Amino acid sequence: MSSLIAIVLMIGIVAYAMLGGADFGAGFWDLVAGGTRKGARPRELIDRSIGPVWEANHVWLIFSFVVLWTAFPQVYASITLTLFVPLSIAAFGIVLRGSSFAFRKAVLRTRDQRTFGAMFAASSVLVPYCLGAVIGSIASGHVPPGGRAGDPFASWMNPVSILGGVLAVIVAAYLAAVNLICDAHRLGDDEMTEYFRKRAIGAAIVAGIAFTAGIFVLREYATYLFDGLTSRALPLMILSGLCGVASLVLIIRRDNRFPQWLSYAAVGAAMVAFGVAQTPYLLPESVTVSEAAAPSGTLGALLIATIAAGLLVLPSLGLLYVLDRRNLLPEEG
Repeated sequence: MSSLIAIVLMIGIVAYAMLGGADFGAGFWDLVAGGTRKGARPRELIDRSIGPVWEANHVWLIFSFVVLWTAFPQVYASITLTLFVPLSIAAFGIVLRGSSFAFRKAVLRTRDQRTFGAMFAASSVLVPYCLGAVIGSIASGHVPPGGRAGDPFASWMNPVSILGGVLAVIVAAYLAAVNLICDAHRLGDDEMTEYFRKRAIGAAIVAGIAFTAGIFVLREYATYLFDGLTSRALPLMILSGLCGVASLVLIIRRDNRFPQWLSYAAVGAAMVAFGVAQTPYLLPESVTVSEAAAPSGTLGALLIATIAAGLLVLPSLGLLYVLDRRNLLPEEG
């Protein structure tokens, strides 16, 4: 039962990394789009692209926290007590990002639009960095077992956490660029399609460099995770690399049919590979999934609640995404 709940937790984390990550990445491109006049068209496409779905994607973050808290309470306590600084920054950034995104479209003065736009864009980079740093901290063994607090700063200011934060921002930027290519193509905007095509290629190159550097960082500072990635999780890492390369090739060839799905597959396979590499531990080399699990009655109730929630929520989310892809939502006119 505990292993099944761990898989459910992994599904929630992967879904948020892919869907929420793409939304945060759109904020990165908003940040670097340029001045008011120069960046007007990219920002218009970004607003049109993420407007209908950005709030819905946070469902996966809430779901992941609820599952972790309910099924593995001591690990949840250790993580939140140790990493309360980056988690608090991320929570504040999510709220700031959402309110700024809404107010930017409601205010009339250019100065106010710039202010809210800057807060939206900056928090879109800060949040994925902090969440990536949290994952890096857990993977590198900086979170102690037993519901105890670790060092509140060294725990997420170390090479693996910095690598996790940087990779989260870069991957989110790549996912967003690919999404925006497809949205621009779908809306018949050839100029913006080419604009984001160039940025997707640049983000892919930077991501490749960061992943290569990450190999050496993990080998030095997260040996258990590195050993897992180069053994039992290696097929998934190869799959991730193949999907990423295929997505990039299609983008370079201006084939807009499948790069979005391939980029999601690349990120999803990499995230699952990290989970497999960490098996059987929730906190590497200190707490296993079975050791951290709540009583079987709690796990059973959680599994039933998860199934019920899935039957209620997933069809609604699916309908939302389908309507968005077909330009049938009011935000897209």
